[in-house]
Formats: sequence, C-alpha cells, structure tokens
Amino acid sequence: MAVPARFAEVATRVRNWGRWGPEDQIGTLNLLDGAARLRGAASVVSGKSFALGLPLSEAEGIQAGFVKGRVNPSRTMVQVNEPLSSDPNWVCASEDIVTFALQCATHWDALAHCSYGGTIYNGFPANSVDTEGAGRCGIHLLTTVIGRGVLLDVARALSRDVLTPGYAITPHDLDAACDLGGFEVAPGDIVLVRTGQMVHLAPPARDLIAYTWPTPGLTIETAQWFHERDVAAVATDTLPLEVFPGQYDDLYLPVHLLHLVEMGMTQGQNWVLDQLAADCADDGQYTFLLDATPLPFTKGLGSPLNPVALK
Repeated sequence: MAVPARFAEVATRVRNWGRWGPEDQIGTLNLLDGAARLRGAASVVSGKSFALGLPLSEAEGIQAGFVKGRVNPSRTMVQVNEPLSSDPNWVCASEDIVTFALQCATHWDALAHCSYGGTIYNGFPANSVDTEGAGRCGIHLLTTVIGRGVLLDVARALSRDVLTPGYAITPHDLDAACDLGGFEVAPGDIVLVRTGQMVHLAPPARDLIAYTWPTPGLTIETAQWFHERDVAAVATDTLPLEVFPGQYDDLYLPVHLLHLVEMGMTQGQNWVLDQLAADCADDGQYTFLLDATPLPFTKGLGSPLNPVALK
C-alpha cells in the first residue's frame, strides 16, 4: 500500500516496534513503572477525588449510530426479589445483565483496535484479531494502569471554554497547557487533553451531533511530542480523540494509527474532564494520581472505564 509521505515521516520517528522486545504487547505502558507510580502517589495532597467516566446508560448514552456496531448499554433485570430459599420471607435477590459495546462511553482502546498494511503494534499480523477477538495486544493485558495523571487543559490555555469545532491541536498548544499547569510531562505520565467538548453533552442543550462532528482534537504532529516525552497513554474529552474531519484529505484517522500501531500507545476517548479542570484551575495543581485500569475482558478490543483522579 502507498503510505502518504507526511504520515510515513512521522511514523518512522515514533515507531516503538521492538523497543521492549519482539513479544511485547503493551507498548508505552511499559513506561508506567514503579517510579512513575510513586510520582503519581506523591501528587496526592488534599484527598479530593474526581470520577472521569460517562454514565453507562441507554437513555443518556452518546452512541447514535455514528460508529458501526457501537450501541449504548442495555440493562435487563433477570430476577427481581426472587427467594433463594424455601422461605419467601427470608433471603431474596435481584440481579441484572448488561449488553453494550466496549467502546460505547468513556474507554481505552486496545492496541489491537486498529491496523494498517496488514499489521498491528510491534509488527504482529492484523489477522491475529479474528472472530474470537484479539489474539495479540488485547485489552486484558493492561492489568494495572495507575500512575501520575497530568491535565493538559488546552481550552483554558487558549482562553476558551471549548475549542472551535475542528480545531487542530498543535505541539505548541500542548506546551501552552503545560505552562498553564506549571509542570513538565515526565516519562510514564498519563496525559489527559481537555478541549471542552463535553459542554455539548450538558443538559438542557445536549447535542450529540455537535459533540460528535466536527470535533477539535490531536494532530499527527503531536504524536512526536508524546513520543519525545515517553508518555504512557493519552486520553481526551472527545469521541474521536483526533481532530475530525482530519487535517489531510489523504489521511483518515492517522493519529489512531500512529498511537496504536506505530507507538503502541493506548488512547482513550470520551473522558469527563470539566470538573477536574475547574478544580485544577482553582488550586493550580494539574497533576494527580490516576487509576484508569480497564476491565479485563479477555481478548477485548477496548474497555469501558470510570477513571478516578485523586489530588
């Protein structure tokens, strides 16, 4: 396949294949070591906590048919106050089941989520993903994603409540957000990039179209910025993570391919960052302990999350 030159140039610079050995399947999460976790623990000074996940709700979900196969959670009761013994007035139980897409709300993508040229991360064949799921680089391999989280509030750094629809975030914008927060990104950090896009999901003006398209987001140029700083993972408060529609007509979802395939960097979408961002602006602390460990769906291509930031 012919790879556009502008993409190939960045891909060559950020590729991590073989960096942690030929059998590695977790990529940049190798950087989330003991030192990175201790740096996260040292960020806890007030005890304030923030949940960063969207509700797993059929009525309030964000899926509206924009992505094939992604459906909102459907929860069904399978027993209601059912006696568990011969005495109906003794112990009774209620239970339910849920059907949902693993990437329907706030989530991580597994490294096997995307491929191009017949390969996924570390050169594993794309056909290692089959009808049974991810034979390589599945979400279940991300066993402990906990360390220092850093908030890059790009919207606030640019003096905006929400970035312009379709705004292409640059490395300069990321630098400006670091300057705002008064920190430097360190190896093994988990970076959260705020665009303000979640405003479109707030009632009463909830608008799934405005939330979904067009969206501000990351660009191919920012991939090298993350690579140079040895970022462990990155997440945003948007549905596609990258700017959409894309920067270039000949490149569709290139940031997905750079992050997941070339770098082996886990990426997350639909993270709820506004409350955390407001608190960071109030106290000036933009670093925190972040627990964003996925649910261990064996061979899964992603996992829903309710990440927790602790300051």
